[in-house]
Amino acid sequence: MVKLGKAALLGTAGAVALTAAFTPAASAIIGGHDATADYPFMVSVQKDGQHYCGGSLIAPDWIVTAGHCTVNLEPQQLSVRIGDHDRTKGEAAEVTEVIAHPDFSYEPFHDDVAVMKLDHPVRAQPIELAADAGPAGTPTRILGWGMTCEDGSECPDLPTVLQELDTELVADDRCSENYDPANELCTDSPTEGAQACILDSGGPQLKGRPGAWELIGATSRDGDADPNCASGPGIYTDLTAHRTWIENTIAAR
Repeated sequence: MVKLGKAALLGTAGAVALTAAFTPAASAIIGGHDATADYPFMVSVQKDGQHYCGGSLIAPDWIVTAGHCTVNLEPQQLSVRIGDHDRTKGEAAEVTEVIAHPDFSYEPFHDDVAVMKLDHPVRAQPIELAADAGPAGTPTRILGWGMTCEDGSECPDLPTVLQELDTELVADDRCSENYDPANELCTDSPTEGAQACILDSGGPQLKGRPGAWELIGATSRDGDADPNCASGPGIYTDLTAHRTWIENTIAAR
């Protein structure tokens, strides 16, 4: 995420740097644990060979991620690893086109979604977009390779193994920071002190069960004014609300 106060839990230009060695990027999961299921659609978006944002494979040669993961970047700077719990492994591909939503803005956040075209179709199985995200109380799961603590000096090394965290949709009034209930998902975790954070941006929010996951969201940013990632809810782009734009954009290329 990006941090705004927590800036945006996700990753991209403008997010809080983990340490001076890292370019500002997406968020990692605090309070999660090593992945327990297969996620063949999970993408590590990498900038100059380093993990930068998460993403989801939605067609053999297309991924969806957060719009802020595209800020000040050219396609030639980006590559991906797909379908492995280890962000250094999995299928490799280059990014040839980066398309942010035409109404995307970074400050304030709006329509925080983008798609990226790969240089070739990959073998991994894409994930389906859900018909709708569901009501408050819907169980969800988030994934990422972002920071695992609030202070980057205490956890300077990102996890190599994919982290997962069980979450749930919560009432819209739990989120602030220019939250748009028509296009975003307010999300919290039943686990206290757990949430996405820096370098998790763009990663998937899922509903369903192992082997039958559906994609509903992409990690966007912190959901309240507290500067700590894991102190409250997070805001996730509602990808089901952006389905028409996503499908039309891909079909036109």
